[in-house]
Amino acid sequence: MSNDRIEAGLEVRRAVLGDDHVERTRGGLTDFDQELDDMISEWAWGSVWTRPGLERKTRSLLNIALLAALDRQRELGLHVQGALRTGCTHDEIKEVLLHCTSYLGVPAGIAAFSTAKAALASAHEAANTEDPPENP
Repeated sequence: MSNDRIEAGLEVRRAVLGDDHVERTRGGLTDFDQELDDMISEWAWGSVWTRPGLERKTRSLLNIALLAALDRQRELGLHVQGALRTGCTHDEIKEVLLHCTSYLGVPAGIAAFSTAKAALASAHEAANTEDPPENP
């Protein structure tokens, strides 16, 4: 494994998902799953997210669509919050989920919207802002 790519991946991972999430994840690693985390940091974050072809915002919106399609609700919630960090708006996230619903079906759309709504509310609470999100 490339330590440079792992470090580059961790830098992007922290920028998108937040220091707290990365620290929680990495803090709970054992000998059993350390290599998996290194592989994810190196491959997904260090090789793919660092490529120049797409902006992070675009990658975030793609992740939302892909995770909704795969019904990976936990990761969807993380990446909805990450999308806010990459500059995505609530409306852009909503539009991606509406678009997905037309292809994935109503049950998948409802699940994705429910996850996104909770993630947006959690991000709003964590940010402790004065203005509530627009109908999260």
